[in-house]
Amino acid sequence: MSDFIALLQYRTTDKGGRNTPAFSKYRPQIKFDFDEMQTSGEQTFIDKDIVYPGEEVKATIRIAAVLYFKGRLAKDMLFEFREGPRVIGTGKILEILNDTLKIDH
Repeated sequence: MSDFIALLQYRTTDKGGRNTPAFSKYRPQIKFDFDEMQTSGEQTFIDKDIVYPGEEVKATIRIAAVLYFKGRLAKDMLFEFREGPRVIGTGKILEILNDTLKIDH
């Protein structure tokens, strides 16, 4: 099951992004501003299979550390996605699908 839908912006190669396209089901590390913890986040692209450096795409995201981020995520929250220490793109949560992750109000 997917945890949330996000709008992803891949950096161009000259801005530190990938040299090659990413394919749907790609699993970079995801990092939110509020925590140093990173988690694997599988990106399943919506309406396309391949994303090139510099492109934007909507995707469903499935994170590995659901229990760690329980009650800590919200709509419009920003995050980075990385390959090792290198930030290759940024994302914005559009909708949370897994209620376990929603910030409790």
